[in-house]
Amino acid sequence: NSFVTRTNTCGELRAAHVGQKVTLYGWVQYQRQGLFLVLRDFQGLTQVIIPQDEAHSHVKELLSSAPVESVVRVTGTVSPRPLGQENPKMPTGDIEVKAETAEILNSCKKLPFEIKDFIKKSEALRMQYRYLDLRSSRLQSALRLRSRVVMRMREYLCNLHGFVDVETPTLFKKTPGGAKEFLVPSREAGKFYSLPQSPQQFKQLLMVGGLDRYFQVARCYRDEGSRPDRQPEFTQIDIEMSFVDQAGIQRLIEGLLQHSWPEERGSIMTPFPSMTYEEALAEYGTDKPDTRFGMKIVDISDVLRGSNIHFVQNALSYPHGSIRAICITQGVRYLTNKDLESLKESAKSQFNQEIMEIIRRPDGSLKSLLTKFLGEKEQSELLQALNMQEGDVVLLAAGEHKQVCSALGALRLLSANLLETAGLALRDPTAFHFLWVVDFPLFLPKAENPTELESAHHPFTAPHPSDASLLYSDPTKVRSQHYDLVLNGNEVGGGSIRIHSAEQQRFVLEKVLKEDSEVLSHLIEALEFGAPPHGGIALGLDRLISLIVDAPSIRDVIAFPKSFRGRDLMGNAPDYVTPEDLEPYHIQVSWPLEEKEAKKN
Repeated sequence: NSFVTRTNTCGELRAAHVGQKVTLYGWVQYQRQGLFLVLRDFQGLTQVIIPQDEAHSHVKELLSSAPVESVVRVTGTVSPRPLGQENPKMPTGDIEVKAETAEILNSCKKLPFEIKDFIKKSEALRMQYRYLDLRSSRLQSALRLRSRVVMRMREYLCNLHGFVDVETPTLFKKTPGGAKEFLVPSREAGKFYSLPQSPQQFKQLLMVGGLDRYFQVARCYRDEGSRPDRQPEFTQIDIEMSFVDQAGIQRLIEGLLQHSWPEERGSIMTPFPSMTYEEALAEYGTDKPDTRFGMKIVDISDVLRGSNIHFVQNALSYPHGSIRAICITQGVRYLTNKDLESLKESAKSQFNQEIMEIIRRPDGSLKSLLTKFLGEKEQSELLQALNMQEGDVVLLAAGEHKQVCSALGALRLLSANLLETAGLALRDPTAFHFLWVVDFPLFLPKAENPTELESAHHPFTAPHPSDASLLYSDPTKVRSQHYDLVLNGNEVGGGSIRIHSAEQQRFVLEKVLKEDSEVLSHLIEALEFGAPPHGGIALGLDRLISLIVDAPSIRDVIAFPKSFRGRDLMGNAPDYVTPEDLEPYHIQVSWPLEEKEAKKN
């Protein structure tokens, strides 16, 4: 209550305050029959008794007629609630304030929706009136927790470990690879700035500059459509260190998260477990495994290798062919035939992967098109390999290793959703399972042209020390010093040890990636002036906070987010500008024909 004219907030009055004269400011949450109202501010609720005597008739008239969500000031005396009328669900439920004077500071017009968490409203309406949605306790709580976490992170990095908080430029130049960048026109004809997707180059240059330890709560930009976990503008906890290895970065981040973790969410155990990229793909079908539940992918190639099943032998004849399966716990009880068909259809449409099911009936016998091709010994080995119990359902896939694993990994998550919808408690919503994924490939074949390579992380990532020589002979086999941090199946951070040799950086850009190194000449030249070995990481702050508070979308932990299509529905951005505004930038808009006609009309 420092610097303001209230004596208390609406959430702090208790029995100890009885008899005190207080002044409260807040919004009218609701009012009942001119007898009392509930006043709300950022901290909580207080019940205010409206006076009924003639001497205070003007106060009664004022408060009784105040529309819901009007801003009022109330001065009165704290009193205990009458016996039996206490409200144990409210922190202030033992007291009430008997109003003596009041003032309506601002009356509220008819609301587009009620300011209550349990009232359902469309996301588009919430974003159009975001300033009203921000009054909800859910958003208030999320934004305040976010603020506390960031403050603790600053404390850990700057005060305890000597990091320097540096702001890097927002206007820079277009860089090769990665996500699409927003372009910003300049007054020089044909020349554009670019909004950085991360401060990657700047933080490396700060290490060349001898800063040793850099940190920033960085605003980043990507010109791509929004998804539940993506926004065109987002925030990273951006970190870089000199003279560090992968283990050093990992220990730093574990300590950072332990220090800043909200107490009300329990404690987190360190060190976090670690898994290679190949292990994650083989066991979970993804590079961001949700380790809160089992149902791992199992390799059953050896069990079925001796069978005379045509599609099995066909799959195993390929160099990277394998037969794998997942076992769905109590699938018979919780999954319908329609569910199983939808799972198989999903694998077919998304991965072009055929799926076969095996059901173990309550009597222990197997039901599947496969059983007539399998002897008792093979059936027994299959049950043992999959640890298949009565009532379980197995989904089996055969084909190229990566495709099979990816398809089964997706089915594993879809099955978990179906089981939980049907009532099986599979994933603890209060559990936080962190995991490091390491040893990613340095390069991947381009989707549009598999004969060409692209960086799996970004072109500044250093090769694994054991694979450094392969960089020049067989780059497809090189592992990287790239590491991702995964939480409950979501990537919340990613980083790497960087290339600090100008010669190696030029080779990667020109010979492996076939990129024009001239675009990055400033960085390559900097590496020639005594660049220290360095590495770093960026944590996705929006995604991390959304997982901590169990929000369905990162939009629920950002004060003013963009819509799915990247629009600001409140301010109607992006918006048109006049030809006069564009003229200094030497830009003319070429309108699609239908938009030309629409503008005419």
